Amino acid sequence: MSIGNSPEDERPFEDPSEEAPVSIGRALRQARIDAGLTVGDVSAATRVRVAIVHAIEADDFTPCGGDVYARGHIRTLARAVHLDPAPLIERYDAAHGGRPAPTPAAPLFEAERIRPERRGPNWTAAMVAAIVAVVGFVGFTAFKGGDDGAKEQVAEGATPTAGKAASPTPKTDKPVDRKPEPSDSAIAAAPQDKVTVQVSAVDGRSWVAAKDHNGRLVFDGLLKKGDSKTFQDSEKISLVLGDAGAIDLFVNGKKLNDDFRPGAVERLTYTKGDPQAG
Repeated sequence: MSIGNSPEDERPFEDPSEEAPVSIGRALRQARIDAGLTVGDVSAATRVRVAIVHAIEADDFTPCGGDVYARGHIRTLARAVHLDPAPLIERYDAAHGGRPAPTPAAPLFEAERIRPERRGPNWTAAMVAAIVAVVGFVGFTAFKGGDDGAKEQVAEGATPTAGKAASPTPKTDKPVDRKPEPSDSAIAAAPQDKVTVQVSAVDGRSWVAAKDHNGRLVFDGLLKKGDSKTFQDSEKISLVLGDAGAIDLFVNGKKLNDDFRPGAVERLTYTKGDPQAG
């Protein structure tokens, strides 16, 4: 029989002060309570639905509709309860595999533009060029004629008399190269062989994600009120709108009159034959 400490007594000492970090939902809930706000107050201030606020505070991010909107909701709620969103976003990314790097939209669309395609002649541009050329020729001729007349008068030494006024040289306005004014929508002249979608945040801000026909993410970000983004693809554009009620949509040059509710998350797909919701 041995006398000594049992194996249980030799276990490493556990410091009770080393507690697990507070979860994202608990941190947001405690900050809201400390700020004296209710879930309804936060929902009204952020336009995030009450059900989603409750779910996030319970660390359930499924109703957000994906990682993009989960991050957006976490950031929005954190700011509403006066909490720094950066640590919460980092914690979310660490738990969900990190944030995917979005594909830059500009290089993608630039590649679409320089891709060789067989197109018909641009008659509108040709007509504008012809009109400008004619106006310029007429203006140059009038200016040239007036200049030659002045040279002849100086060469002959003729001076106008008091009783006979010199014939005034007709004044020709300098031709102005009038460019067509831009339309109300950046996609008013959308090509028929592509699908063009414009997203405008007119009634508030909204998170927007856009993918091309290959499923590549071409945009992932927040549109503030007054901001606008245009996406173009040879086959289709797929959208996810975080707050569809704040968005106006223009598809292939036409405005859609969809009655989206404020705070509603909408998933839409448009092709060359639209406008119609996918």
